[in-house]
Amino acid sequence: MRRFKRTLAAVALTTTVVAGTAGWATAHHQTAVTGPPPGTAAWRADHSLHRTLPDPATASPAEVARFFAALPEDGRRRLVLRHPMVVGNLDGAPVALRYEANRRALAAERAEQRARADDAALPEYERTQAAGLADRYRELLAPGRQILAFDPRGRGQLAEVYGDLATARRTAVVVPGSDIDLSSFDRRTDRYGTPAGMATSLREEMGRQAPGARTAVIAWVGYTTPVGIGPDAATGRLAGAGAPRLDRFLAGLAASGAVPPAVFCHSYGSVVCGLAAHAIGRGEASDLVVLGSPGVRADSAAGLRTTARVWAVRRNDADWIGNIPNVELFGLGHGTDPTSTAFGARPVSSTGSHGHTGYFAPGTESLRHCAEIALGVYGAVR
Repeated sequence: MRRFKRTLAAVALTTTVVAGTAGWATAHHQTAVTGPPPGTAAWRADHSLHRTLPDPATASPAEVARFFAALPEDGRRRLVLRHPMVVGNLDGAPVALRYEANRRALAAERAEQRARADDAALPEYERTQAAGLADRYRELLAPGRQILAFDPRGRGQLAEVYGDLATARRTAVVVPGSDIDLSSFDRRTDRYGTPAGMATSLREEMGRQAPGARTAVIAWVGYTTPVGIGPDAATGRLAGAGAPRLDRFLAGLAASGAVPPAVFCHSYGSVVCGLAAHAIGRGEASDLVVLGSPGVRADSAAGLRTTARVWAVRRNDADWIGNIPNVELFGLGHGTDPTSTAFGARPVSSTGSHGHTGYFAPGTESLRHCAEIALGVYGAVR
């Protein structure tokens, strides 16, 4: 009977998404940004250092790290000046070098968009769009910001570090869900539903619990997220494209000398993490924590095939994700509820949280326990 009910729920989900959203599915269909960063062709053709540069598409982060370790300082500087977009997104490259490269890449993109905004030959809507992008890049160039990755393609991808990653002894990575991109990365509304808001709130809580501890938290938007609730959100297509990027990013952190982070996966981000869990099992992360999850495309924590500790934050009653059937049929749905006893994840209380984006709000047990997990104080998690 239970299996029959689950099948009916899956059929209902399929019917709703495929039939009920057919009128707007095309508008919400996202093209995943994959592959090496812009400028890769010029990078591959560059022999100015009289050596072959590591191919961004095929070289492992460990190989990239070894290449830069053997490169003299003037060689590093030359690559940053000639190929800022590649160096800024090259997992395994020194963190400080990536910060500098991304500042240069952002400055170049801002100048280009300012020129477009002032070009009277362009239609008004294109000029307005360009002016908005130029302002966005100006915000990201504010003093003190540490941009670890920046890709302007599509809706834009970004990763930002809060804290000193080079000296941190406890680190975390936040992987967000739907409707997040370059423009909404640190929006002022619904702060704790943004990767920047989640990351800063988590790090502040870690500081409250362990004053003086050397910590760093990374907000990672390195994949194309779904827009709205539709076919993209109901399938694993975008998560499948994003998982190898998360895998490579974590491998890059390890290769650059960062300590293994706890990875916090919110909403659709947990689908990405579920598909990338094997990377976490290689020791590239200590813990995998899902919040507001529709499922992780696995029937159990053991099915993730990871040696990392797997945690599931209990959904609060106001989280609409609880209305999504936890099934997977014909490619729709994301499988077993990670908060169910049968799934086998370590449960985490979320008392005090409200809604789908309230798990990192100050004063909630979910935030407190997430900070304890990030700090490795596992015995305190309720």
